[in-house]
Amino acid sequence: MTSMMDDNMNLLHQAQRLNNNTLVVREIGEEIDLEIGPEEDEQSFAHHTLLDVHTHESSPVKDHPENSNSHMIGSQLLSDDQDLSKGQTGKRKKKVVKRWREEWAETYKWAYVDVKDGTARIFCSVCREYGRKHRRNPYGNEGSRNMQMSALEEHNNSLLHKEALRLQQASKEKLIVDKPIYVKALMSKSAGSIVEAALRRDPHESEFIQSVQEVVHALERVISKNSNYVNTMERLLEPERTIIFRVPWVDDRGEMNVNRGFRVHFNQTLGPCRGGLRFHPSMNLSVAKFLSFQQTLRNALSPYRLGGSSGGSDFDPKGKSDNEIMKFCQSFMNELYRYLGSDKDLPSEEMGVGTREMGYLYGQYRRLTGHSQGTFTGPRISWSGLSLRTEATGYGLVFFAQLMLLDMNKELKGLRCAVSGSGKVSMHVLEKLLAYGALPITVSDSKGYLVDEDGFDFMKISFLREIKSQNRSLRDYSKTYARSKYYDEAKPWSERSDVAFPCASQNEIDQSDAINLVNSGCRIIVEGSNMPCTHEAVDVLRKANVFVAPSMAAGLGGVVAGELELKECNLSWSPEDFESKLQEAMKQTYQRALKAAADFGYPKESPEALVHGAAISAFLTIASSMADQGCA
Repeated sequence: MTSMMDDNMNLLHQAQRLNNNTLVVREIGEEIDLEIGPEEDEQSFAHHTLLDVHTHESSPVKDHPENSNSHMIGSQLLSDDQDLSKGQTGKRKKKVVKRWREEWAETYKWAYVDVKDGTARIFCSVCREYGRKHRRNPYGNEGSRNMQMSALEEHNNSLLHKEALRLQQASKEKLIVDKPIYVKALMSKSAGSIVEAALRRDPHESEFIQSVQEVVHALERVISKNSNYVNTMERLLEPERTIIFRVPWVDDRGEMNVNRGFRVHFNQTLGPCRGGLRFHPSMNLSVAKFLSFQQTLRNALSPYRLGGSSGGSDFDPKGKSDNEIMKFCQSFMNELYRYLGSDKDLPSEEMGVGTREMGYLYGQYRRLTGHSQGTFTGPRISWSGLSLRTEATGYGLVFFAQLMLLDMNKELKGLRCAVSGSGKVSMHVLEKLLAYGALPITVSDSKGYLVDEDGFDFMKISFLREIKSQNRSLRDYSKTYARSKYYDEAKPWSERSDVAFPCASQNEIDQSDAINLVNSGCRIIVEGSNMPCTHEAVDVLRKANVFVAPSMAAGLGGVVAGELELKECNLSWSPEDFESKLQEAMKQTYQRALKAAADFGYPKESPEALVHGAAISAFLTIASSMADQGCA
């Protein structure tokens, strides 16, 4: 008996380690005593046999005298167990036999044992929850009703657990934890009060708080000169409308799936909203708010009077069939169409949303509304719209970089350029860099990056597109071109370069990446993705005097093309005519940002001039309209 107890204690300590995340079962057919309180035995389950302690808020299972093989599953024994046992005298005992099957082994991989309020609990290591509430499907009545399954087994088959598990696997099996909020030190108390208010209101929205801090930092001199802007900024930071909705859809196996949809109308002071749709597992309310806030400022910088919005879903199009994507898009639009229209809000493509997805979304919108206005902005070459809409954002980034270099008496020709990402924007950046005589050397995906020391040419870019269209790895490129190499789990920022174009996702450049960029000789960063640098990376780049073109100004090409598509609808334009209009719009934005920066003491030669100038110009435009309309 003593050796058995020692073994049980060893088992107990192993189960308590959270990093282990495994509930080990020693034997097959073991008998376990459960102590169940009357208040915990729900009426709906009173006549069913329960096969696991996970559903009960029970104390650690005691050793039964009639069975020497019985042992405890739970956490450590408390030293004051006598006081605890006094409160349990009213509980009745129930003996059950667990017949473990090998196919259940994977199920219990996601459990761990911990003590909650002095009582042993079996937690789900994905959701970090316990108790009887997991015995219900949170989205309906489709959950398992087989009471011979354990509560943990039933919970793991629920949509709640499957969704959490999918998000966990998408983050490379790492448990999802709250992200720490990096609070930037601000010079003025008034600016600091804005950030403090945002932190109190939305303490868990790390991406949104980060974007707020960056903008407030850029506006410090504006706010210090006019204290009324503090109230204006606080009102601006609260979205006008936030829409969160359920998106149920059926996959090819006939199983019901549920995702979450988002749409944030951040500010419509200047006009109807415009903004992208993102389909990605990392999509949440914080990301939707940060994207719509950035889009609001970007649209305010444009030549058009537009409000800002953004949204999407945590749906992942990767690995899905066309039929599954169509069903999801139709279900998504069944809810969203109520908030769309040329005078309300028009969505455009973003990460995970391309020609196929926009076509499905527009088709469902047309069927629901009963009219065909063709008002979505997106790459709709085959059914309406401009043929160069997809190229606009990528081309605009290169035009903006050329404007910066011309002010330095330089040009893109002959410069080594590091590009991240391998989607629509990245490919078009490569194309236009080649047209200017630059030498693009890198692209990347979620698994690593590819470098070609000879640089990409048009034939190589065509091959890259073929690889991506077939959902193959960029590693296949290196099998064809000997002078190229693919690096796993790495980023392209350590490669020698003169100009960097981060076009992948937010926060792709951290502090170590920024140091690598500086050491590799990079002196200009043109942001293709929204907020690509972390706070720590921004500090490194600022100290190294690296010139930064912010995404709210450099990424304006998509907004310009979308409005040209909607308002002028001149489908007879040649590519040269369209590029000429795009170049002119980017030049106006560049000059507007520099003028605003100069007005508040940031000279054109300052590496931070564009960052401050873009934010200042956009904010003052919005603030003026808010004051005129009584919103300030």
